[in-house]
Amino acid sequence: MKVRESDLRLSDGRGLHVYDTGDDDNRGDGLVVFWHHGTPNTGSPPGPLFPAAEELGIRWVSYDRPGYGGSSPLPGRDVASAADDVRAVADALAIDRFAVLGHSGGGPHALACGALLPDRVLGVATVATPAPYGAGGLDWFAGMGRSPAASLRAATEGRAAKEAYEAGAAYDPEMFTEADLDALAGEWSWFDEVVGPALEGGPDGMITDDLAYVAPWGFDPARITAPLLLLHGGQDRIVPAAHSGWLARHCPTAELRVRPADGHISVLGAGAEALGWLAARRD
Repeated sequence: MKVRESDLRLSDGRGLHVYDTGDDDNRGDGLVVFWHHGTPNTGSPPGPLFPAAEELGIRWVSYDRPGYGGSSPLPGRDVASAADDVRAVADALAIDRFAVLGHSGGGPHALACGALLPDRVLGVATVATPAPYGAGGLDWFAGMGRSPAASLRAATEGRAAKEAYEAGAAYDPEMFTEADLDALAGEWSWFDEVVGPALEGGPDGMITDDLAYVAPWGFDPARITAPLLLLHGGQDRIVPAAHSGWLARHCPTAELRVRPADGHISVLGAGAEALGWLAARRD
């Protein structure tokens, strides 16, 4: 798949850096899937899933969230703001209806589109998504590894505390399972292409993401009326599977699929399964 990149100027003066695998041959009846990237990543769509997408006739569209890559910052943004950005991109590309897929920190942003763009979203799929912070009946930090929990606890204390934490933070391989490390050494070494570039301009995008996750999201996931698939690894140390479990109990259209042996990255091995599920919503 060839990825075309462009820059979209929004009505508020911000710019969004957009990715699109569409061309004259697949801008017709094929399903459009908006990819919502994790934290910290740029928005380039997931290369390891291109073969499955091609087989299913899927066109990827995505963008760098504000503060990442080529997209302008949006100070104080909340998770809900993703819906306005997706609407703007879809309008600019003359896309009426579409599906959304988000991994990790992209999950809440995919959920936002499902809740706030009900007339346009055909289906929502998330992989290893967090649930809203402060969700009733969920011990939000339970089961998280030491460093993911410390990073997000710092975010609950505000931007200054989060900036101070990131200034001294170091990579912690213990947050990944053996299955994750195998995936990162294999086809999901693709993350090397999107993590480094996401941080080249500094940590603002990542910090703003984490602040948004632990603040009010600006919407209720229970409002999602489109079909919703929640995929999660049972061994996930970054976002424990209990988060998707909570969402499944509170979102009427949700279907939960937990892969017991998978972690935060290896669960992406089921990405083709998620695409097939979304393609069925089109039909």
